Amino acid sequence: MTYAMAALQYLALLFVFLIGMGAALAIMYFIIDRTQTSDAIRRNYPVIGRFRHLFTELGEFFRQYFFAMDREEMPFNRAQRNWIDGAAKGDSNTVAFGSTRNLNVPGTPIFMNAVFPPLDDQYGRTEPMVIGPTAKQPYAAPSIYNISGMSYGALSKPAVRALSRGAKMAGVWLNTGEGGLSPYHLEGGCDIVFQIGTAKYGVRDKDGNLSDDKLREVAAHPQVRMFEIKLSQGAKPGKGGILPGAKVSKEIADIRGIEEGKPSISPNRHQEVDDFNDLLEMIRHIRDVTGKPVGFKTCLGSAEPWFDFFKLVKERGTDYAPDFITVDGGEGGTGAAPMPLLDLVGMPLREALVRMVDLRDLAGLHDRIRIIASGKLISPGDVAWAICAGADIVTSARGFMFSLGCIQALKCNRNTCPTGITTHDPRLQAGLVVAEKDKRVARFAKAIISEVETIAHSVGVAEPRLMRRSHVRLVCDDGSSAQMSELYPSVNLAGDLAGGHRVFEEALKRM
Repeated sequence: MTYAMAALQYLALLFVFLIGMGAALAIMYFIIDRTQTSDAIRRNYPVIGRFRHLFTELGEFFRQYFFAMDREEMPFNRAQRNWIDGAAKGDSNTVAFGSTRNLNVPGTPIFMNAVFPPLDDQYGRTEPMVIGPTAKQPYAAPSIYNISGMSYGALSKPAVRALSRGAKMAGVWLNTGEGGLSPYHLEGGCDIVFQIGTAKYGVRDKDGNLSDDKLREVAAHPQVRMFEIKLSQGAKPGKGGILPGAKVSKEIADIRGIEEGKPSISPNRHQEVDDFNDLLEMIRHIRDVTGKPVGFKTCLGSAEPWFDFFKLVKERGTDYAPDFITVDGGEGGTGAAPMPLLDLVGMPLREALVRMVDLRDLAGLHDRIRIIASGKLISPGDVAWAICAGADIVTSARGFMFSLGCIQALKCNRNTCPTGITTHDPRLQAGLVVAEKDKRVARFAKAIISEVETIAHSVGVAEPRLMRRSHVRLVCDDGSSAQMSELYPSVNLAGDLAGGHRVFEEALKRM
């Protein structure tokens, strides 16, 4: 009984102490809030006003887990994230009791199933596609779905290692992003697309100019199969890459050729590329130096300038033509970027892709230039739509981030990513186990490809690249749907129009 009484007395004293401490803190915060001048709410409502900021910070997480419906969130909803998580785990993709997708939303694709689809023994696998047929070392790309550009620096070491190993398991390529080639990109043995950003990281001389010696050094790696010149990206068209100084370690600085600990901000464009003539010269030069296919990545603001681009390619000859064009939608977003650029600048992929495809075909370059689609294409339906629209290959960044375990915490630019994907904090990185995450990456890639093949078989063709705009309907503003081939008539290889589209009739006269 004596011990019990002593314990009660101790608890009572502790309770009084905690109340006293709480009261002291409340008084201290009351004085601070009342005397500060930067926040009117805290000044008028001391202490209590602080909860507004707390609830604002926590609101996005509460909405994600408790309040938002499965298909309400942005930029990616719970249904999309759950599908990727299930695919990465290798779980069944079947669901019960019908779709939760609202099929009345304008732009929603509805694939047109065939009355008599191919039988099981009539299906075909997607054949490799040759990119850069005139290069010394053309690339036979084996997959329709690949990993888009994400730099080492923006991503953590274990994240890049898991992507590299998973890409090899799945037979897909890995784009380095503009941050240069690290040992972790090469670790898994996958095919690599080396991206040349506006700062020329990894292939620059001491003055920041493009170095032929560095180009040859990178090209000497047999895993490096192509080079991609980044003109712009959907996250921030018109602005260069941004890597916070907290992420610029000595290793990253050495790989990029920059100073340790200082923010790494790329120019908003290639300083030596003032027009399309300069761009074609740069493409030809890099292809001559490396012997490998060269293309570029861009986010369209308008189709109009690209009429002149393809006209110039025809004038100068296909030796100057890019081997591929990666079309990024304005909805892209793995890079840290100012909100106005994320929200308001750049044509959405659903408009940009068909324009670039039709301009290429109008110029008679269908078999010379491959079109790669990039921008929020993380589900089988997205990928199938892009192929129907005319894309030869699809790439994704955020889909593969989700396969690594991303929870959309929206902390990518703060070095505090709780899943270890976009942070260089060793404690947080420890949560990302490469030996497990690489398998998730591979399973996700294989699941996407398998499901796109399923859609292709459903619409009546043997493999995905045989799908056309006539195989999908798009929901219109009034809730009805129309064939994509009616909304966006395809251009045939002779350079004529199927359907007489006014924009391209005018373009024909110019070309």
